[in-house]
Amino acid sequence: MISLNSNPYVRQGMVGPIKEQLLLEMTLLLLRDAYRTAICKAKRGGFKDTLPDDLLATVLKFDYRIRCCSGLILELGTGAVIDRTNLNPSEVGDIVVGTVLAPGSLRAIECRMAAFYAGFPDSVPLRTVNRQCSSGLQAVADVAAFIKAGYYDIGIAAGLESMSVDNVDRFKSDNPKKDIFTQARDCLLPMGITSENVAQRFGVTREEQDQAAVVSHQQAAAAIAAGKFKDEIVPVSTKIVDPKTGEAKPVVISVDDGVRPTTNMRDLAKLKPAFKSNGTTTAGNASQVSDGAGAVLLMKRSLAMQKGLPILGIFRSFAAVGVEPGVMGIGPAVAIPAAVKSAGLELKDIDLFEINEAFASQFVYCCKTLDLDTEKVNVNGGAIALGHPLGATGARCVATILNEMKRRGKDCRFGVISMCIGSGMGAAAVLERGDCVDDLTNARPASG
Repeated sequence: MISLNSNPYVRQGMVGPIKEQLLLEMTLLLLRDAYRTAICKAKRGGFKDTLPDDLLATVLKFDYRIRCCSGLILELGTGAVIDRTNLNPSEVGDIVVGTVLAPGSLRAIECRMAAFYAGFPDSVPLRTVNRQCSSGLQAVADVAAFIKAGYYDIGIAAGLESMSVDNVDRFKSDNPKKDIFTQARDCLLPMGITSENVAQRFGVTREEQDQAAVVSHQQAAAAIAAGKFKDEIVPVSTKIVDPKTGEAKPVVISVDDGVRPTTNMRDLAKLKPAFKSNGTTTAGNASQVSDGAGAVLLMKRSLAMQKGLPILGIFRSFAAVGVEPGVMGIGPAVAIPAAVKSAGLELKDIDLFEINEAFASQFVYCCKTLDLDTEKVNVNGGAIALGHPLGATGARCVATILNEMKRRGKDCRFGVISMCIGSGMGAAAVLERGDCVDDLTNARPASG
C-alpha cells in the first residue's frame, strides 16, 4: 500500500487524512474520449437556426461512450455507447451545464428539457453553473468535486452557448456604490475595453495581436485540413433557414465554420479598432461570437474498473483565481501556475497548453508573462479562429487538447486548459495522459 506521505496531493495540502484506499480511488479524474459539436458563427453560421436545447440534447444523447480509465473519468461523447459500456442513463447522479448569456432560470429549464430529449429519465437531476467564460470547465470541476465527496458515482458536465439566440448585452447597475468602489465599477467595463487596458498597461502591440490572430487561423486551418478535429466533433443534424424565402434546408454540421485560412497581416492591418478610436483590438484579433456545445462524463475509479474501461487521461487539478476586473484578461497568467502547483508540477512539466483566445492582447500577455514555448500553445488554433461559445469553451478545450495528447502519445504527458473570466478572474485545469499512470501513484512528483 502506498504511503500517504509519498502522494503529491497530500504534500501540497490538496487531500486530507483519508484512508489510502480512498485516496487511490478518488483523486483521479480520468478521461477516455473527448467530443464536441462544431463551433459556428453566431447569427450567420451553421447553428443560427438551431435551438439551444436541441444543441445540448445532441451532445447529451451522445455522451454515454465511457471507454475510460482507472479513476474518475471525463469524456465528451459521440456515438451509441450504452451498448458498448453497459452504462444506463439512470446511473447518472447529476448533470451540470455551464452556460452564460441566457437568463438563469430559463436556460436551466431548457437544459432540463434537453436531457429528456436525449433520453434521460426524470430521476436524473440537472443544474446550470455560470462562471462566465470558464463555465464549461467549472461544470467539470463541480462534478469531479461531487464525485470525490461521495455524493454520486457518475456525473455529466456540459457546456452550451447559443450566441445566435442570446445576445451579449452590457450589464448596467444603478447602485451608486459603484462610483466609490473602482473594482466594482470596472466589473461593468465592456470586455473589449478590458482588452485595450491589457494592451496599454502591459505594452502589447497591434502587430503582436495581429500576428497571434494570423497564427490562430493558420493552425486551425491546418488542423481542419489534416482531419484532426474529426475525432472530436459530433455531427449535428439540423436546419438552416433562408432569411429571404423562409425555406428550411436540412443540413449536417460537422466542421467549424469561422476559420479563415487566408488571414494575413496586411488585411488585418486594414481593420479599424473596435472599442477605442486609438485602440489596438479589432474584429480580426478578438475571438468570434459563436454557437456550440459539449458534454463530459465523469466516473468513480472503482466503477470504471468494474466495467473494464481503459485509461486515456486524468483530470489532475483545477484552480479559479481573482484578478483586477479592469484587466480581466490576465487571468490565465495567474490561474495556470496555481493549477500546475496543485497538480504537484512545474510549468516546465507541461507539454501542451490550450489558452482561450478571448482577445489577442490578453493571450499574448499571458504567453509572454509565463514565458511559454509557442510551439506548445494552441497548436490547432484557438478562439480567434475557431470561435468562443462562452459556456461551451471549456468543453471545446478539453476535447481539443485531449485528442492532441492522444495523437502525440508518450511525448505528451501533461496538458493545461485555461481562460480569462469577465469581471476579473481566471481558471485553469491540468490534464494527464492516462497511460502515464500506474497503480501506485496519482501524480508525478514536482520537478527538482
